[in-house]
Amino acid sequence: MLSEGKVWMGLTDEGERANLLPSMANRHGLIAGATGTGKTITLKVMAEAFSDLGVPVFMADVKGDLAGTAFPGKESEDMNARIARFGLGDAGFSYTGYPATYYDLFGKNGIQLRTTITEMGPSLLARILDLNNLQTDLLSVVFKIADDNELLLVDTKDLKAMLNYVGENNREFADAYGNIAKNSIGAILRAVVALESEGGDVFFGEPALKITDWIAQGEGGKGMISILDSQSLINNGRLYSTFLLWMLSELFETLPEVGDLSKPKLVFFFDEAHLLFKGTSKGLIDKIEQVVKLVRSKGVGVYFVTQNPRDIPDNVLAQLGNKVQHALHAYTPAEQKAVRAAAQAFRENPAFKTYDAILELGTGEAIVSFLNEGGIPSTAQRVSILPPQSRMGSITDSEREDIVMGSILYSKYAVSEDPDSAYEFLLRREIELEKQAQAELEAKEREKADALAAKEKEKAEAAAAREKAKADAAAAKAAKQVGSTVAGTVGREVGKTFGGKFGTFGKTLGGNLGASLGRGLLNTLFNRKS
Repeated sequence: MLSEGKVWMGLTDEGERANLLPSMANRHGLIAGATGTGKTITLKVMAEAFSDLGVPVFMADVKGDLAGTAFPGKESEDMNARIARFGLGDAGFSYTGYPATYYDLFGKNGIQLRTTITEMGPSLLARILDLNNLQTDLLSVVFKIADDNELLLVDTKDLKAMLNYVGENNREFADAYGNIAKNSIGAILRAVVALESEGGDVFFGEPALKITDWIAQGEGGKGMISILDSQSLINNGRLYSTFLLWMLSELFETLPEVGDLSKPKLVFFFDEAHLLFKGTSKGLIDKIEQVVKLVRSKGVGVYFVTQNPRDIPDNVLAQLGNKVQHALHAYTPAEQKAVRAAAQAFRENPAFKTYDAILELGTGEAIVSFLNEGGIPSTAQRVSILPPQSRMGSITDSEREDIVMGSILYSKYAVSEDPDSAYEFLLRREIELEKQAQAELEAKEREKADALAAKEKEKAEAAAAREKAKADAAAAKAAKQVGSTVAGTVGREVGKTFGGKFGTFGKTLGGNLGASLGRGLLNTLFNRKS
């Protein structure tokens, strides 16, 4: 509720109102306490008051009991007793619902939320994929190659196509980008496939979330409350925390500098905040610290909701000016140390010992310290938190559907798109290379066939020439034999006639000599030896 333009959170033991100043709300805050001590009630009361101020709110619904914010609360004996206890009837308390929109990374329980691989970036994506340092560096190289070649990485199939492309052409990229090990590429690919099996293929895509859509007001000028259904998402702590960290980074990069405002532009509640820092590298924690520190100047307030303040790194915890500490248990020395550390985060109140008070708090009670006008934390106050005006607990499927379908953003994000990106480009490239390779193969086959045909032709011509030469030789031999016979016969007859003049001996000698001369003359004509 609001009290004189301030966020009224509850009553102190002295009956005074504990108020959070809107002008100090962007100095961030912490809501901590053991399970069942009232953290969710505190979150709802604070979110409702910000909405009444016209400040948009984002909160993650881990257990499903924040969805009722869109519907009025219900009267009960307990609520009537609390209303009377706080004197809320005179303060204008009424059961009311707040303008709310439901979102879901998987599109089942709210408007589909998506982002692209490129917008997530290699550092946060490596966190989701649980990559080691070497694989993280290699993923950054793959992003750089994609950027240098103007290839858009929209969804997981784009990333897989890019990883395969870089792996298959690692030698080509080695000179410009360093050694790229195929086995590391394979490890990243396996991690991407595992992410797809957990719903990552649905989360990455277009149209991507436009973060400024959340900075809106609903009916009556109340700030719109955006509720991320995280009941299934919380099972994948890396995806949950990385998405919320990405969202903070997007807010920081998108929103302009505004300095100190009379009230925030947006308030962000990060439930189960310990998941953000669990297993996080020092470099990423430094990034979180930087974003939390600088996003304040963009008019954004960040409130971490967790069981124990020790879940938050000291450098981040030091930036959380507004604190609400619910009860903690201390059954072991380690738990006692944790309670002591939580108590030391408050300015001591002489009226009570903070350490003891934290152990004694009942459900719905908290130790509270808010920043005053000068930005100085107030002394610790023991406060009973107000009841929320909206419904506590879950809602029906039909109620959820009505809210989702009634949102003006539903049509904007309902239908997924598959733009021309790295996958399509590399697929076309592969097809073109296959066509080129096929054309080269066909050209080689034609060249081979032409060479074989030429060789066969040459062999046929050679065989024909040999046959012709053989036939010519046979014909020449036959002609020679005939000529020799004829020449011999003619020469013999001439020799006989001539030698006959010298008697029988001369006739015989003349015949033989004539035949020999005839054959010799023929051989001379055929250019052959006798």
